[in-house]
Amino acid sequence: MNATGPAIGVDVGGTKIAVGLIESDGTVTDSVAAATPEQATGIPAAIVELIGQIASPDGFHAVGIGAAGFVTKDRSTIRFAPNIDWVDMPLGTGVEQRVQVPVLVENDANAAAWGEFRFGAGRGVDDLLLVTIGTGVGGGMVVGGNLVRGGSGTAAEVGHLRVVPDGRLCGCGQRGCLEQYASGSALVAAGRERLTDAADISGTEITHRAQAGDPVAMALLAEMGDWAGQGIASLAAVLDPSMVVIGGGVSAAGDLLLEPLRDAFNRHLTGAAHRPAIDIRLATLGNRAGMIGAADLTRFAR
Repeated sequence: MNATGPAIGVDVGGTKIAVGLIESDGTVTDSVAAATPEQATGIPAAIVELIGQIASPDGFHAVGIGAAGFVTKDRSTIRFAPNIDWVDMPLGTGVEQRVQVPVLVENDANAAAWGEFRFGAGRGVDDLLLVTIGTGVGGGMVVGGNLVRGGSGTAAEVGHLRVVPDGRLCGCGQRGCLEQYASGSALVAAGRERLTDAADISGTEITHRAQAGDPVAMALLAEMGDWAGQGIASLAAVLDPSMVVIGGGVSAAGDLLLEPLRDAFNRHLTGAAHRPAIDIRLATLGNRAGMIGAADLTRFAR
């Protein structure tokens, strides 16, 4: 394996598959995307077809795939995915049989955390917590320069930290999960209740209204930031990261989200006045973080 040469990075989402040819320094030299097949069993072939559009068969040494869901410890099989009809899906094997190079599968938020750690906002630190705030809330952790995957490969499901005992019912089956209060879906639900003419409003529209000075939209983002800050404070009390990186689509709100998030974080962090400040900043790699991180992880697989 030529670990210094290009690798393929793949980001599999519920609606889109993005594939890039990634150099060892994180540079994306070419990329392509297509709609995710309606039948999940067609995804391995779709990935291979996209790879063929940007790379020759001998033009890469490995494939790294980031996908939402629980990934087995051997980084080959999707045990369960919330937005794609996968249960015990051998995604890695399905692609590897077609491309004849090693294939690594990783949770998409883990891959994004690694991408930001290596090439984005987290360069220069050894300990990082990434929290992605989009339709749901995801996360990834790097501790001592190593990606934390847990005993079975399913660590860092930070969106399912319970913040309200017996609170709102979550899609995971539990109640009171952070995702029910600090996600884009929660923001939209609150917006439809409290904004006028908002029956079909989106999170992007709420952000635009807030940026234009709408006080209700600004309050919605502030409340969301407050919930996120409380949850992240609990995580930081356990993990003590040097940096917290905020990614995902809702992070486009910038300071309208970050300022209340930081304020809540500092108010709720145990012993905040007696410990070094924890830097909280926005992710810098955008929607390519998972693709870049997945490709780079192939260089570190053991």
